[in-house]
Amino acid sequence: MEELLIFAALVSFVAFLIPGRHSFLAGIAGWVFMVLFLFAEIPYYLSINNFLYPTLAVVSVPLVWVTAKRLREGDQHVIYLTRAAAAASLVYIPFAYTPLGDWLIGIVVGQIAWCLTAMGVDYSMFDWNMFWRNGFRVEIILGCTGIQSMAIMIGVAAAVPTTLRQKLAAILLIVPTIYLLNIFRNVFVIVAYTDQWFPYLTGIAGNGEFGYESFFWSHNVLCELGALVALVAIAYLLFQIIPSLGRTADALIGIYRDEITRAIPRGK
Repeated sequence: MEELLIFAALVSFVAFLIPGRHSFLAGIAGWVFMVLFLFAEIPYYLSINNFLYPTLAVVSVPLVWVTAKRLREGDQHVIYLTRAAAAASLVYIPFAYTPLGDWLIGIVVGQIAWCLTAMGVDYSMFDWNMFWRNGFRVEIILGCTGIQSMAIMIGVAAAVPTTLRQKLAAILLIVPTIYLLNIFRNVFVIVAYTDQWFPYLTGIAGNGEFGYESFFWSHNVLCELGALVALVAIAYLLFQIIPSLGRTADALIGIYRDEITRAIPRGK
């Protein structure tokens, strides 16, 4: 079910790029499918004690209502936002649904292995994409390659009209930065988990699996926070490269704030 929902969202966003009177309906469908996907994933994220995405799912409900309303009205700023999602989908789809995904995973696995060897960290390969160390196994999947973050930020950069120079500068900022930070993140998680750096607060971080706490704190907390800080920093630099992005972001904040504020019942 989850795979069908995310595929439907991606296809809908791409369809939004096709000019037509009713293209806004494809955009609305893309956002609705994305929210449904987030809700479908809630049991999984709760099982690994990750509360960020379940919270995001709940928060997304009023946001998707505003988005649908404004898309129907032809709001240019919300059109730019949906165009960002569509551009991100175009980047992500080839890696999610073709052999390019396994190719990218293989590249990342090789570079993680090189880093671990350079650091003098002993390990063995349980499978082509699984590191084994001290009795713990870490699998590198597509989500470990950074392609989602790259796609999102490239989508942001593509949301508004830009010059060729701005496009190239944005790509050179986004792709190498996220890729290198992601390699560091994977190396950190593998070492922290297999060396059991953070065996704390089992009641919060544990899931019944021996040693999972160190994975929880390194992957679900420290690296999630680090990724958020990195994406905010990259977004700030993007706003310097493409000033109209900053103006669009300010306008979007105002749109969603005002719409949600008006929707809240006021006491007499």
